[in-house]
Amino acid sequence: MSALSALSVAVELAERKRDEARRVLQVARSAQQAASDQMVQLKGYAQETQNRWGMRANTSMQPEVMYHHYQFMDRLQHAMNLQTTVITSHDGRVSAAQQGLLATELRLASLKKLTEKRRKEFELLQSRREQKQTDERAALQYRAISNGPDGRES
Repeated sequence: MSALSALSVAVELAERKRDEARRVLQVARSAQQAASDQMVQLKGYAQETQNRWGMRANTSMQPEVMYHHYQFMDRLQHAMNLQTTVITSHDGRVSAAQQGLLATELRLASLKKLTEKRRKEFELLQSRREQKQTDERAALQYRAISNGPDGRES
């Protein structure tokens, strides 16, 4: 029975590790979503800025203003490139967290299966012991009955 107690402690620990792995995955997914949302914002802002400048295509602009606009758009594109790198990094973290969760779930499942197997073995052993005791009692009663009241065999 102490083996079952040790296994139950191991199952509890594995469940805690699985729960922690789930939490890590959730945090990673949240960060990934935030990075993706930020990319959507950057792209939207770039498109909005480009559309604003497109409406002014018929107006004349100073070369300095055009230079600053292009410089701004280059910086915005650079920010989007950096954000793409951030998203890729978060994708890797999510993937690693998913693998970690899978590993902890497999470990937990194997421990539960082992615990169940040991529990069944223990129950079978107990059942055999009880059957043996019952058989021994029946044999003693049979001997007592067959020996008669005076203790001799009939």
